[in-house]
Amino acid sequence: MISIARQELLGIYKDLRVADVRDGMDWMMLHNQGSMDPTIRPIWRTRVVGIARTVRYLPYSGAIPNMNPDEYSEWQAWYYNNVCTYPWMDEVEPGDFMVIDQSEVNAGLCGSNNTLSAIKKGVRGFISNGGVRDTDEIIIQKIPFWAKIYSQSMVQGRLQYDNRNIPIQVGGITVNPGDIIVADGDGVIVVPIRFAKDVAKYAQHELINDKTTRRKLYEDMGWELDETVR
Repeated sequence: MISIARQELLGIYKDLRVADVRDGMDWMMLHNQGSMDPTIRPIWRTRVVGIARTVRYLPYSGAIPNMNPDEYSEWQAWYYNNVCTYPWMDEVEPGDFMVIDQSEVNAGLCGSNNTLSAIKKGVRGFISNGGVRDTDEIIIQKIPFWAKIYSQSMVQGRLQYDNRNIPIQVGGITVNPGDIIVADGDGVIVVPIRFAKDVAKYAQHELINDKTTRRKLYEDMGWELDETVR
């Protein structure tokens, strides 16, 4: 997609909640599509909209040599450069939402350092069906991350890079590059790009209706208006 098209899509989804988008999908008769399994949960509660950039990692299929600690230091550096690489880090664009198929392996492919580097380049958030580590720092740094596993492990001997910019499956949902991703405290929903504008139209209707009725309740109860009803 050209930059202007990305900006347009991000703009029409910027205020929509996962619940609104779920309703919009239903209005398009997509009841059984889009919603990731609730085991894909946020590390901390926030809301993010982005455009899917996909990558897949597989369980490591090689042997782990018998090494002393000094040899292991050399081997782990070799591993990062040759086995579990991060080629997508050089390709990310502002507005991307990284969706990572980790084959549900309990290993910290992403942590406080590499996620921050991606955020610096314009990535809006991360989703993984595997492990993420350094979660305390990720919360402090306010890096939006939805994952299945909070992990302690590094990737050496556990994960190997496979492919990127391909259809993948995360949380029981097929994600294609360029799909719209909306994530918040209710989980993650994926909107196929061909339905994106129609889904957004009906989702906007639901958001406006919700804000209107809840604003009236706020006013009736004398509550101060907040951003959820303005």
